[in-house]
Parts: sequence; structure tokens; C-alpha cells
Amino acid sequence: MKRSVLTATGMAVVAALGLAACSGSGNGGDAAPSAGGTADTTPVTLNFTWWGNDDRAARYNEALELFNEEYPHITVNGTFAAFPDYWTQRSTEAAGRNLPDVMQFDLSYLREFNQSGQLLDLQEHIDSGAIDLSGFDETLVESGVLDGKTIGIPTSTNTLGMFVNPNLLEQTGVEFPDAETYTYDEYNEFIASVAAAGQSTAEGYQIYGGGDYTATFWFFIQYLLQKGVTPFEEDGTLGFDEDDVVEYLEMTADLRANKAVYPVERGVALKPLGGFTVNESASEISWDNFLAGYVADSGTENLEITQIPSVEPGEKALFFKPSMLYSIGANTEHPEAAATLVNFLLTDPEVGRIFGTSKGVPADEEQRAAVEAEEGSVDAKVIAYEEAVAEEVTETTPIPVKGFGTIEAKWLELGENLNYGTITPEQFASEWFAEAEMATM
Repeated sequence: MKRSVLTATGMAVVAALGLAACSGSGNGGDAAPSAGGTADTTPVTLNFTWWGNDDRAARYNEALELFNEEYPHITVNGTFAAFPDYWTQRSTEAAGRNLPDVMQFDLSYLREFNQSGQLLDLQEHIDSGAIDLSGFDETLVESGVLDGKTIGIPTSTNTLGMFVNPNLLEQTGVEFPDAETYTYDEYNEFIASVAAAGQSTAEGYQIYGGGDYTATFWFFIQYLLQKGVTPFEEDGTLGFDEDDVVEYLEMTADLRANKAVYPVERGVALKPLGGFTVNESASEISWDNFLAGYVADSGTENLEITQIPSVEPGEKALFFKPSMLYSIGANTEHPEAAATLVNFLLTDPEVGRIFGTSKGVPADEEQRAAVEAEEGSVDAKVIAYEEAVAEEVTETTPIPVKGFGTIEAKWLELGENLNYGTITPEQFASEWFAEAEMATM
């Protein structure tokens, strides 16, 4: 269900324009003159939408009130929805070429909406300085570029990290490998050692070293990058084949056979939680901005983030994945005003303070510096981790193929079947590619 957002001005926030004017603009007066002139105060109304919960809505309300103070002649009508409903709404709007002016966007849907010409190329506004990306990492910005067009700009970053529960390590007496150099083989040995320790929780559940990481599609993508394989080609096709999939799945075959990974039956029963979040698994690979959720769900304050394993020692090949992006609908009647809103949300330091790392680590340097992260806090740990691995971020974010959501879900489904023992890696690969062929058409 679509949710309406009430701000201090009722159903909308009003803000003025502060962009350099384009000569002969035909956008109904939503442009501003060149620097040093008097801004055009012609009223403009924008529709802005995002996915999230009430907490995110409250943060956006606060940010939009600041926008109201600085730009009192742009009215922003804000709505939000849960993630699945959000994309159903966007697809319906796209069919009628009636997308909102500004949208929170997800990397997985960029290619699909770009192919139908639904998203505005923002490069003109970047070149003019209306959208200021001087404080952004270049490889991160590239994640919003398709077919030579900048159709999305990351709001914040995350990257893969290894989460570790030191309390469980102490109980089992198993040390975690050297974070900077350990390989998948060494990580597998760690998982096996924790299982072999035979320790249990107070509730009587066995403690495991980790789950079967091959059951997650994004981890496979990271593995391919470490091997020098491009997961997705520029033309929107897959850059790997069935042999690559089988090779990856075989990495944990012995762990599955010896029942050394976290039991799939228990994992399914716990959903939406998991072994790590109920303090039954000592480690888990995930996106670094998941730390807040892990701490809240597990009740364990001293969870740690360290580096992921690699194919070759030290070759992490990490990438900064946008936790989300901002895009502008190609159908907008007010591109300059929309760019003003995007720039404010992306770069205003106070907006960075408002959101903290709740959307990931802010992509803009000044917003990142404005996050009030007390020593030892979740925000501080996430920011410190991304700073620590910055030199390992050597890859441009892979832009998913069309139908990514479908093939990602299929990989998860097949991963569960593999752990139940009902299919082989070869059957997994065959079934997954059959699904991918239909989804990416």
C-alpha cells in the first residue's frame, strides 16, 4: 500500500530553486538564472517516492523540512511503500510513462527501466554543477551509468564484509583466520573447525562456523570478480557459464556432505532471521550496513566486521555497491527542480546527519563527515570498515541484468535445494540458466 507522508507543511514540502538557468528553458519557469542573479521563484511541484518503513519516512520528513527552508518555492509531495509494493507501483507508472519526478532507485532495476527509456540522463545536470559529485568515489558513480547515460546516482555505499561473533569464537576456542590474506579454503577450514568443536547454545542448538555462502548470488558475483571474470556484459548478457557455477558450488561440497555448515532446515524455520542473528553461527558474509540489524536482532553488541575471503591471498576485488540511488523520471516536467532536490538529498551535510548509516554509508564526503558516530557505535564500525578496505575496492559495481530479482531469487531457492541434498551442482546450474534465459529476454 502506498503511504502518504505528512510534513510540517501538510502533505508537501515547499522549496525554492537554486540552479543555474539554461538559456531558453521551456520547463515552465523551474530554472534559475546564472550565479549571482536572483532565483526564479515560480512555484513548482515535484513528486518524490521511496521504499522503506516509518523510521525512514520520519528521516525524510526532517530532511525535506530543511529543503523547505532553503528552497521555499518547490513543493515536494512524498510517498513511500514497502519494497515489493514499491516496484509494482513503479512498473504500473512506467507503463503509462507517468513515473514520479524523483525516485529512490535500486541497482537491480536500472537496466530494465533504462531499456524502456523511462529514466532521465542526469549528465547535463552533473556537468553544469547543479548536481555536485565532487565528493563521490568515481567507481561508485559509474554504477549508475548505462549505455553512456547517468540514470542513477548512489545515495550511499555498502560493500561485502565478514561478520564475526567473538562470543561464539571464545566459547568454541576456534580462531578466525588472518582477515587480510585468508582464502576460501581457509574459511572453509574455519567453518569445519567450529562445527567439530561440538559446542551448543544455552537453548541446546549446536554452534556452527557459518552457513553455505555459495547459496547467495551476490557472493558468487564477488567470487567471479576475484577471478577476473566480468559477471554482466555491457549488452546486458551474462559473462559466465554453467561450468563457473558448478565450480563455485563445489567449493563447499565437503562442508555440505559432512553437515558442517549451518543446517538449511533450521535456517528456513528461522526466517526472516538466520543462524547468525540468533547467535548460533559464528560468522556470516553480508553487506556491511546490515550491522545495525544484526546487533538489534541478536542482542549482541560486540559483533565485528572484517574482510571477506579471496580466491588468491589478499586479492579481494571489492566493489562499493549503492545501497540505493536517486533517479529522475524521463517524463518529468521540471528537470531542473528535480535535480535541485536530488543534489540537496545527496550532498547537504545535515541530511547526512539525519540519516546516519541507515541507508548505508553516505556516498558524499561531507555527508559522511557529518554522521555523528560515537566510538564503538554501529555507525562508527561501518564507516571504519569501509575506510579500512577502501584500497581493496578495485572494481566498478556490476550492473545487474534485466530480471535480476527473478534470477537472484531462483539462486536462493536452488541453494536451499542443494543443501537439502535434492539436487546436484550440475542440476543447480542447468535449472538456474534455464530461468535466467527467460528472465533476461
